[in-house]
Amino acid sequence: MSNTDQLADLFTGVSQTVSDPRIYQTRNVHTVYTFPGYTKAEWTAKAAELRSHILVSNGLTPMPDKTPLNAHIFGRIERDDYTVEKVYFEAYPGFFTTGNLYRPKGKKGPFPGIVSPHGHWGRGRLENSEAGSVPGRCINFAKQGYVIFSYDMVGRVDSGEQIDHAYGGDREALWGVSLMALQLWNGIRSVDFLETLPDVDNDRIGCTGASGGGTQTFMLTAVDNRIKVSAPVNMISAHMQGGCLCENAPNLRLDISNIEIGALMAPRPLLLVSATGDWTTNTPTVEYPAIRSIYAHFGAEDRIDQIQIDADHNYNKDSREAVYAWFGKWFLGEEDATRFREVPFEVERDEDLLVFHNRALPEHTLDADGLTRSRIKTAEAQLAARKPTDAASLNQFRKEMGNALRHSLALSIPDSVLPNPVETSDFTAQPVLIGGNHPLPALCLKPKTASDSATLVVHPQGAIHLIDPEAGGPTRLASNLLAAGESVVGIDTFLTSAYSTADGKVVRDSSSRFFTTYNRTDAALRVQDILTALAYLKSQAGVSTHNLIGLGEAGLWCLLAAGFTDVDRTVIDADRFDSDNDEAYLQTLPVPSIRRVGDFRTAGTLVAPRHLLIHNTGNTFQTDWIADVYRAVDAADRLQIETEALSEGDIAAWLVT
Repeated sequence: MSNTDQLADLFTGVSQTVSDPRIYQTRNVHTVYTFPGYTKAEWTAKAAELRSHILVSNGLTPMPDKTPLNAHIFGRIERDDYTVEKVYFEAYPGFFTTGNLYRPKGKKGPFPGIVSPHGHWGRGRLENSEAGSVPGRCINFAKQGYVIFSYDMVGRVDSGEQIDHAYGGDREALWGVSLMALQLWNGIRSVDFLETLPDVDNDRIGCTGASGGGTQTFMLTAVDNRIKVSAPVNMISAHMQGGCLCENAPNLRLDISNIEIGALMAPRPLLLVSATGDWTTNTPTVEYPAIRSIYAHFGAEDRIDQIQIDADHNYNKDSREAVYAWFGKWFLGEEDATRFREVPFEVERDEDLLVFHNRALPEHTLDADGLTRSRIKTAEAQLAARKPTDAASLNQFRKEMGNALRHSLALSIPDSVLPNPVETSDFTAQPVLIGGNHPLPALCLKPKTASDSATLVVHPQGAIHLIDPEAGGPTRLASNLLAAGESVVGIDTFLTSAYSTADGKVVRDSSSRFFTTYNRTDAALRVQDILTALAYLKSQAGVSTHNLIGLGEAGLWCLLAAGFTDVDRTVIDADRFDSDNDEAYLQTLPVPSIRRVGDFRTAGTLVAPRHLLIHNTGNTFQTDWIADVYRAVDAADRLQIETEALSEGDIAAWLVT
């Protein structure tokens, strides 16, 4: 048997023992979730991470500029003790939030304000049935002394005149644009709208909605501290996370459930309303105690409560009265729940509530394609405004956009990884399974006289690429590095060589609905594996210098990883990737929000000012941004860019120079 065969057999024997749970243990909207226990310190850290992750997942990092609302309030109807008006304003330029504004009459303000998203009722905010009356709760709130804004889901009722409720797709996901993202922004701007009204007390703003409106309620509450009291109705569950596109932004629930998102309300007053006849049936014994455990960390157990209604999925009279009493306690200082019994109400005619009834949409209204183009243009402008021009702005960019890229890729940065040696041989090659949550097959090559430097080589075909079947030993790249005293490590990243069988490559079943809401993409998991392998190198005794080489398509994964490590020298094969083409990302790197957070421009910026070689760019992989940043921080001599692919000999020579 040749040396090559022995090397190959040695590694293959190890790699084929891998059983990676990431292939089979995928999550979906119905995966049952167990809430972990958190100490106060753990929750404080987790809460900050969650808020950042929610914002990135919904395209709100960087936070969009709050452009003028240009609000129109008209069609006032006066009743004995309340009024109703039609409202539309521009959440984004050319994209309108639509709804009705209910206000007290005959009372002295300023009044508490409430934003009121509706759920998936057949008639949206006009729904008036026994199971749920949206106008009924608004009328009663207004009678009790609140200003309440009832606004449309995107694509429903008046909003449906502009955008469909099925808005969005794979391309939009690259830019953090989704139906859920639009609705979350609508909620934020609805609070902005209430704050412009002179009869609203800006220190007393709350939110309540049921079903999909419950999702909007706890999502808005999670990221907007202006919501002081919250009541999501019939939604937070450990075993059903939301069945509509508008509740499932890509990347949102990778390691969490709505329980954690709901707990972000702590320590502000929160009422959980549940029903015996839907997925919230276990709220009193499962979800409520879990969230209450977080409130306990703040000594705020009196600020959370729950009530369960014996009914099917609803926001019925009993549910509404529980919410009236909760808001009355915290906003009106009234402890007597009987003061908030619902009174009879009369709902206005549809035409008196519909914003665009016999009224044309504004001339500059955007359609779906126009909205997508507008959001992409704005995202590019926001990124350009943050382009580092010196060391100080580079540090700021790292904090904001580096953090955003980390959330887009859903990375965890390991401190160190303990190796798990399998067996040694007579060769300088040693197969290992790098430890951690998921076993990572690796092949380590060590020279007889090793320096303190080690290089990770990543190839799309896996670690076996370190072995040249024709030469009978390591490849030229590996041989040259070994000759220079470098230890060399190759890995099988997710779904590469170790995951191949006689029948072909193993693939994940990603057919479940909203797959990327609950599971990392293959590309993101490969970037994670690279970080894990680099942590392994860092943990090795006697190794103080770490380098990274990405070959072929793996060069793209390596560039995305490099900025989150302290590698000294990085070599990236750009693989002639068209870095300014959304279709190229959809084919190769369909990572949610990756373009919104700056894609390879951000990745390259995070590497600066360390040594970086990018080759095989062709005329498609754009490097001007990266070059500008290196010049701005006086590190131009540490960046080398080559249009053509370099030989393995040239790569090794650059690395050890």
